[in-house]
Amino acid sequence: MNLKITITALSILSFSVVKAQQTDVKKAFASAAKQTEVLIKNVDSARKVKPNLVSPRTVENGLFKMVVSKDWTSGFFPAELWYFYQYTKDKKWLNLAKKYTEDIKKEQFNTGTHDLGFMIYCPFGNGYRLTNDPAYKAVIIQAAKSLSTRFNATAGVIKSWDHNGDKWKYPVIIDNMMNLELLFETTKLTGDSSFYKIAVKHANTTMKNHFRPDFSSYHVIDYDTLTGNVRQKVTAQGYANESAWARGQAWALYGYTMCYVETKNKAYLAQADGIVGFILNSKITPADGIPYWDYNDPKIPDVSRDASAAAITASALYELAKYSINGKKYKAAADKILYSLSSKYTSKPGENYGFILEHSTGHRPAKSEIDVPINYADYYYLEALLRKKKMDDFIYN
Repeated sequence: MNLKITITALSILSFSVVKAQQTDVKKAFASAAKQTEVLIKNVDSARKVKPNLVSPRTVENGLFKMVVSKDWTSGFFPAELWYFYQYTKDKKWLNLAKKYTEDIKKEQFNTGTHDLGFMIYCPFGNGYRLTNDPAYKAVIIQAAKSLSTRFNATAGVIKSWDHNGDKWKYPVIIDNMMNLELLFETTKLTGDSSFYKIAVKHANTTMKNHFRPDFSSYHVIDYDTLTGNVRQKVTAQGYANESAWARGQAWALYGYTMCYVETKNKAYLAQADGIVGFILNSKITPADGIPYWDYNDPKIPDVSRDASAAAITASALYELAKYSINGKKYKAAADKILYSLSSKYTSKPGENYGFILEHSTGHRPAKSEIDVPINYADYYYLEALLRKKKMDDFIYN
């Protein structure tokens, strides 16, 4: 309807400008699939030596790094395989997705982490969406129950971390917004509104306390669970307490976009629009749209980029473009980022053990995973490609 007219008008007006910079989704997926076939071989070789290592996470110092199922990134690899199945409809990918998804299954009972959205909902949510397998549905529901045990009604948020009690008492990181889809989905699957209510309360509390006037986000907010008051606003993975950690801004954008999709609460749409404004209006981000790891690192431009933040942002922008009055601007921005990723940030064929994207930054303050390929960058890159294809098919067909 109006979206189609608006975005088509944009395409006509600016076609001569953007035509040369449109990602060839078919070519990008084919290249990514070849890389992932290499990755699978490396995964299987590594597992013969250490069977408890289930998912590939990164390449650091030239070494291939695998993780156990309780690692927060364990679900991204099997979730990528579901995206290949979605795109190709090839049963080869279906069988692979089923195989590696099963390895994460036991984490549905893990109450010691907030990352069940990543670990469980990415692989099992996509698996259920594409197969309607009732076994996947049961895992999703149990994971939501486990996540809900970390909610504190007084503070109004889900606790992120149990570690470093000397630094904080009840830490909540902006990344936690990415777990709310699991809760929204579980209410739809069960009819139990308690999951929905927890998600909304967490989103509202985070919106109140996590953001600065310019819509940039703090990384960690520490709460007092007796009063619900904020104890401190700090960072763990950013440059400084008052800096804007790039991936954190991307998590915030994606999280509030999906909150709007699930609730249609316009406050979430306005929040997402505000966060986009901070990201797209930055004078720090280079012309290719791939941000530095933190917007406020004084060593810019001599610091690492974060392709993962860019991939998350692009995927969120394609989704948000369907709902915002700024949709044509958001799609153009997502197209630009995705073109940069697909043309300048992909691994050479067969390199990086089969990871798709290069140049992500995991935890620079800890000197960990700096300028490396990493699994969540690949996952959101594939998701962005799928969302672009779906939007382009709607516009042009």
